[in-house]
Amino acid sequence: MAEFSVNPHRVDPYKNFKFRLHWDGQVVAGVSKVSALKRTTEVVEHREGGDPSTSHKSPGRTKYEAITLERGLTHDPAFEAWANKVCSHPAGEVSLADFRKDVRLELLNEAGQVVKAYEIFRCWPSSYQAVPDLDANADAVAFEVLVLENEGWERDLAVPEPKEPSLGN
Repeated sequence: MAEFSVNPHRVDPYKNFKFRLHWDGQVVAGVSKVSALKRTTEVVEHREGGDPSTSHKSPGRTKYEAITLERGLTHDPAFEAWANKVCSHPAGEVSLADFRKDVRLELLNEAGQVVKAYEIFRCWPSSYQAVPDLDANADAVAFEVLVLENEGWERDLAVPEPKEPSLGN
């Protein structure tokens, strides 16, 4: 059972279908999927010379995995504009002054209240898919995809557990 200090009646964990993504101080429109925030710390093994049968383990470098964003194809240029800062046609030049951005990911409860937030640091697009495979026989939404490299993330501990609203009583 989950522990909720402000809402002790709540026993269900938060769902994964309500979230918002921000960059440049604005909500990014239409994002329908965000891959997991994942970090992995390398294991460094070493042995002492006097005890070759036992190895010790300590933490090494931490790696933050790329984050994949997907959204339905619209006229909003946010994905493409950012991807173009890394490599714009035709010269292949990089916009060194502003190709990195900090991104904020907010998780919402069913009532639309922010319950957790994460700051993702120094992101930049390593891959951009402008148009998906097209199929005249398919019945699907066209998605654009942006893959963001990042240099770490941390939870915003200033976001408190909100008091959940009650309908009528």
